[in-house]
Amino acid sequence: MLNYIIRRALYGILVLLGVNIFTFILFFTVNTPDDMARLNIGGKRVSADQIQKWKAERGYDKPMYFNAAASGSSKVTETIFWERSVGLLALNFGRADGEAGGDIGHEIATRMKASLALAVPTFILTVMATVGLGLLLVFFRNTPIDFWGVVLCVFLLSISSLFYIIVGQFMFSKVMRLFPISGFAGGLDVVKFLFLPVALSLLARLGGDARLSRAMFLEEVGKDYVRTARAKGLSERLVLLRHVLRNALIPIITSAGSYLPFIFMGSLVFESFFGIPGLGSYVIDAIGGQDFAIVRSMVFVGSLIYIVSYMLIDILYTVVDPRVRLA
Repeated sequence: MLNYIIRRALYGILVLLGVNIFTFILFFTVNTPDDMARLNIGGKRVSADQIQKWKAERGYDKPMYFNAAASGSSKVTETIFWERSVGLLALNFGRADGEAGGDIGHEIATRMKASLALAVPTFILTVMATVGLGLLLVFFRNTPIDFWGVVLCVFLLSISSLFYIIVGQFMFSKVMRLFPISGFAGGLDVVKFLFLPVALSLLARLGGDARLSRAMFLEEVGKDYVRTARAKGLSERLVLLRHVLRNALIPIITSAGSYLPFIFMGSLVFESFFGIPGLGSYVIDAIGGQDFAIVRSMVFVGSLIYIVSYMLIDILYTVVDPRVRLA
């Protein structure tokens, strides 16, 4: 088991290094420090002195990969690549490129709390609702309940999440005035601000995930071990809960695990529309403000979370089915 985890961790580190280097090269190939200075200062009519001052304030006046003027290890460490790329591996995110120049690491730590407050209940409720609805449809398979349940799932997944947000805000915030249309607060007040985005996010994912769960359970229902369980006299409810659900855990873990990164990264759309100060809205603001330091940092954080999430999925595979660790 330990060797399996170490092997997966080494794979993850290699992927993270590759993504980090590729992202750095891509960003600084498309936008040189001079280009970033012009974008942040404002327009083409910018003097060379203004550009040099902006670069010096943010550390972009150093050589890109190798500092020939320095001595010793400083030839490597006093470079943009070391400070802006290698530093990320130590979770040293530096400062933003915008006028405020805030500490990116502090912003990420602060905003992650809001993203977690939105995404954790959404994740838990989505897994419970989709698995439960999938089991219900399989229990009543080949009946009108199953038919109309599938129709409902197709209807739900055919609608954009933007439609749910717009209609939900209009109905429950504008007309009924049950929930605030946007905003965020701490303490118990957070419930009234998050109830509507959580409910709408669940509704947006329910159709597609429930159909996937139903398909996975239907595949298991037709197998020999299920017929054997029925032959022993077990009720259909016990067959589904005790046998089918347990044997379908690997695809369920895969489906649920793919959503794990959103728990930390937040939902770009929902956070922006509901004014939640999470990581999703942080990325949107950075893109709008062309703050490439924040964007690069968030790409790195997203890559790190994806790698850790899929490592956890692999470990859970071995718990559900010990044969997986031999692969």
